[in-house]
Amino acid sequence: MSNGSGFSPVHNTIPDIVVGRLPLYLRALTYMAEEGKATTSSQELGERLGMSSAQIRKDLSTFGEFGKQGTGYHIGYLIGQLRQILKLDDEWRVAVVGAGFLGHALTNYNGFRHRGFRISWVFDSDPEKIGEEMNGLVVQPMGELEATIQREGSRMAILAVPASAAQEVTDRMVAAGIRAILSYAPINLTVPPYVQVRYSAPVVELQHMAFYVDKALV
Repeated sequence: MSNGSGFSPVHNTIPDIVVGRLPLYLRALTYMAEEGKATTSSQELGERLGMSSAQIRKDLSTFGEFGKQGTGYHIGYLIGQLRQILKLDDEWRVAVVGAGFLGHALTNYNGFRHRGFRISWVFDSDPEKIGEEMNGLVVQPMGELEATIQREGSRMAILAVPASAAQEVTDRMVAAGIRAILSYAPINLTVPPYVQVRYSAPVVELQHMAFYVDKALV
């Protein structure tokens, strides 16, 4: 079934790995647009991303037909279509839970605003941090977490608390209505199947890469 926007709605039959590549395509296309380019090809996009052009064409065809053979893709149009697929037409308001060094850095990072997200609330349990201002936001006490999420209808959160507190805080957020969590806590979280969790784990990634360092020098 078509919704009139050139692509079929995302549903459960689309592999998550395909959906996960769409933001990479969107980022590369956005850089191309900023460079002043108007059109591109799956070959050029693949070269930028280190992927095969066939994989890119296959991924995009899952959602519809966005280009023409011989002429490639109109960058502005494809950006608009990918933003619709990823539900980025409206700005998502995001809560940051944890106002330590990491939470402070995330709250002060201005790159979210241009990609469809806005850090709107910051929470912490440390009395010394409560009331502190971060990038125009006042750190709220954890006691206000549930009421704020429910009142504002927030659906997304970034978790930047110690591992010892991560599951308890996650349970509270989910009960209040959070449905997507980006976690920086070094622990695997248990959530209901309707809640999306993604992990950002720099130490794990460094450990992964360390395996290949000596091999790269051969």
